[in-house]
Order: sequence, then C-alpha cells, then structure tokens
Amino acid sequence: MIKHPEQRVGIFIDVQNLYYSAKNLFDAKVNFGEIVKAGVADRKLIRAIAYVVKTPTGEEKPFFSALTNLGIETKERDLQIFFGGAKKADWDVGITIDAVRLSTSLDAIILVSGDGDYIPLVEYLQNQGKQVEIMAFRETSSAKLIEAADGYTDLSEDKKRFLIIDKSVERKARFKKV
Repeated sequence: MIKHPEQRVGIFIDVQNLYYSAKNLFDAKVNFGEIVKAGVADRKLIRAIAYVVKTPTGEEKPFFSALTNLGIETKERDLQIFFGGAKKADWDVGITIDAVRLSTSLDAIILVSGDGDYIPLVEYLQNQGKQVEIMAFRETSSAKLIEAADGYTDLSEDKKRFLIIDKSVERKARFKKV
C-alpha cells in the first residue's frame, strides 16, 4: 500500500464500533487522537469525522468536546429507544454516504471500524480509484473486510498507543493476580 505526503486523506470513525470493542476486549477507552495521527501518517488530512450517538441524559457531551478539541468533527445522532427497551444507534448508512460524497476530494479513505457491512463501500470506493484502509481491533474485525481493503491497521497490536486504560481498573486486575 502506497502512502505519500501528497495523498488527501479522509477518516471516518464508527465510534460505537470502536468504543464497544475496546470496552469488551480490554476494559479500556479508545485514544482517538492517536488513531487519527496513525491513519494520516504524514499525509494531508482533509476531514476526520467521528460518528457519535447522543443519549437523553447527555453524559457524553465532554467526550464530544474532547473529540472536537482533537480536530475531529462530530456528527451526532439521537439514540433510538424502542417500546420494550431495545436501543439502536446505527451510523452505517451515514458513514457510507459521507465517504462516497467526500471521496471526490480524497485519495485515501480510512474507515475506522471492523464492521463487515462496509465491504460494499470498500469495493465501490476502490472501483472509483480510491485507496481504502481499515483501522480496527483484529478480534472484532470482519476477516472479509480486512481482505477487501488496501491496507489494515490492527489497533490491538499497539494497545499502549491506541487505548486509554483506567489506572484503577489496571490496579484491580494486578491485585487479583496476586
């Protein structure tokens, strides 16, 4: 995969996908700033967009502000709560539409998600002459998505860089081992 300084890069972050992967796999949070930095890799960043979900209580507002302070644009969607308590917050179509719409201004598109639902998007963008890269945790990444992409960064390979581990959780884990 070619990465050169003149490539125009767009990064599309499926926050829910990464958040739950990091939480369930490592009991940690994601360092989105480092993900953007690694994805850009000394190329020209055109847009970095994080697709986030708003809850009725709004406890996520500081997180949204932190993303904005990192230079990551946020697109918000309300959490849907259905009769019976089921919840849904799906950004797949929104990410797909934005990636297609913005692709005319980009040379490389980075999807930060391991969701196999993005395979048709990857193939479409490649057919438009775009380089498509995936960044996600291997344990929760679709093997077919990885295979379809031009490049893949396994965030699990550098946990110190891509995760923020709560020190109190880390201490508890060490204490249990003793």
